[in-house]
Amino acid sequence: MSQTTLLTREPVVNKKHAITANRLIAHGPNMAEVVQALNAQAEVWPTHHPVFLSLGRLVPTPELMQWQIPEHTSIEIPAQTLAHPHTQALMAQLRAAGVAMNLIWYTPETTLPADIDWRFVLMDARRVSSPASAPGLKLAWGLPQLGAFREAVDAGFDGASGWFFLHGNPPAKELSPGHAQIIRLLNLVRNNAEIRSIEAVLKQDVALSYKLLRYINSAGFGLMCEIQSFRHAVSILGYDALNKWLSLLLITATRDPSAPAMMQTAIARGRFMEEIGASYFDAAEADNLFITGAFSLLHLLLGTSMQAVLDEMNLPTAVTDALVHDSGEFAPFLRLARHCEGFDGAGLRQASTELHLPFDQLNRALLTGLSFADSLQA
Repeated sequence: MSQTTLLTREPVVNKKHAITANRLIAHGPNMAEVVQALNAQAEVWPTHHPVFLSLGRLVPTPELMQWQIPEHTSIEIPAQTLAHPHTQALMAQLRAAGVAMNLIWYTPETTLPADIDWRFVLMDARRVSSPASAPGLKLAWGLPQLGAFREAVDAGFDGASGWFFLHGNPPAKELSPGHAQIIRLLNLVRNNAEIRSIEAVLKQDVALSYKLLRYINSAGFGLMCEIQSFRHAVSILGYDALNKWLSLLLITATRDPSAPAMMQTAIARGRFMEEIGASYFDAAEADNLFITGAFSLLHLLLGTSMQAVLDEMNLPTAVTDALVHDSGEFAPFLRLARHCEGFDGAGLRQASTELHLPFDQLNRALLTGLSFADSLQA
């Protein structure tokens, strides 16, 4: 039976911009279809951070208990459904099972049940200016840009959910020396330079070498042995794979304390594209798909323009066309990755239909990409 439920996501961050949880939104026609889709993703369900599950526009009902709810997953209950008998029945079952609940779309006029301990309370910051009356940890939603997040924290919110950090960033400036050094390494690897030339650059920055080896040895790569040096990495992985990991290093090279959610987003996009593109492209293109998704936020992470970064790099035409012109063979997959970040799911549904992608494949790629991005966090 083909699945009819799609998942999209957004990050939850605290006052310091650190990721607190991943919010997954299930877009399905009814609870039975949502449960089927969720149970199908048990093997790839994210575990690094807590997960908030939103049921989109559905009224939460006891049918949800047919899902084997993973550990550290909490269920969102819309304030508008608190008086619904089916939602009340579900809440009683969730409480008995020890499953945490979050209240969403709270307003000061909301009448709260006396027997529920809400862990997080999410409010539309466009409608609620002060969260003081809300129980639990208070999260803002609907923030348009980074400046609004700072205002929300000042107003008493404990954090926020959404994509505000992609907007309202400082104007572009020149590439920093540290970023330029990594780009120099990338160009050497892409041009198959001699190992000693690459090692000479790496030796100029011991911290860079350590971080590169840590990423290569991470669980996400699945190696059977530990890589001890760059020369060892070349012999085991080859230049193409190292190009991917140096690209990852460039994404995470920023020292901006507010960047973790942006890094997670970029890496999750890359891994999603790599996973989805496997049935469309040769294996040799997998790393370029990853780089396209991962570099889609590079201008924000490095604080410069996309064109300025790409002018310094020797990237394939398919990558630059997708990043700069939204064209070429990789562009539909980058658009698909961005649609995974939509709250209503309509854009993802349309894009997936155009590419004839099964929904279960999309959901699996989304969760795989998210888990991979989370696994690389320090």
